[in-house]
Amino acid sequence: MKKNEIREKTKEELEMKLAEVKKNLFSLKFKKSTGQLENSMAIKKLKKDIARINTLIREKELGINKKASKQKAGRK
Repeated sequence: MKKNEIREKTKEELEMKLAEVKKNLFSLKFKKSTGQLENSMAIKKLKKDIARINTLIREKELGINKKASKQKAGRK
């Protein structure tokens, strides 16, 4: 999942996506415990996606705009 794709979504859409990714993570963990998981890196990728989504949800709650802060930093 690309960071730019996630940034364009609303808070509600992010929360729905978070629930979906958590379900997928649970499914992969279950497959791992039963020995059916072929790609163990998928678990790591989903955990990172969850962290990204949580970070962006928190940024939206606080009203932080990363693009604006990067532009300010570039002016100095």
